[in-house]
Amino acid sequence: MRTAKAEVESLLKALPEDCSLEDIQYHLYILEKVAAGQDRADAEGTLTHEDVTARMKKWLAE
Repeated sequence: MRTAKAEVESLLKALPEDCSLEDIQYHLYILEKVAAGQDRADAEGTLTHEDVTARMKKWLAE
């Protein structure tokens, strides 16, 4: 597992030199949300495509 510092260093290397502080904050926010989603999926499991389709059927146009 990578450390938070390693994640930030990797992010900063990937962003263009002229990025703003707002750009950096946005990308850090996205990294945090993705990590939280992955942790939740690991802890609670995920749904199959069929399960999602069944749950969302009332909103899907056929």
